[in-house]
Amino acid sequence: MKMTKLSAIIALTLGGLLLCSTGALAQDNKEGGKGGRKGGFPTVEQRMERMSKELKLTDEQKPKVKVVLEDEGKKMRDVAPEDRRTKGREIRDETNKKLKEILTADQYKQYEETMANRRGKKGGGTDGDTKKEGADKKN
Repeated sequence: MKMTKLSAIIALTLGGLLLCSTGALAQDNKEGGKGGRKGGFPTVEQRMERMSKELKLTDEQKPKVKVVLEDEGKKMRDVAPEDRRTKGREIRDETNKKLKEILTADQYKQYEETMANRRGKKGGGTDGDTKKEGADKKN
């Protein structure tokens, strides 16, 4: 009888420890994908940091770019999943127009090149040009 109670106490203790440890692990991984948000998309802060480094944004440009990125994020969140492809493209085009007004010509050119490279790594871009370029290079 004493052995049965002792076994039950040990089993409950081990079960409790196991539950607590998995809960702690889940909290450590709560940020999700590589971007820090659901789906692996980067946050506005992460995008700002990357753009600041890559484009060497001035202190005057940073708040303007941040507003544009926040606006884009808000609009993208409001788009229904089935409309993401078409409306997402429209939102990105609008964002690019706003960024073109804020960035210098050299910065905007660098931004476009960076975005084209990123789209290429994901298996194609929003326009068919990146796939055509790849086909031309093979021949």
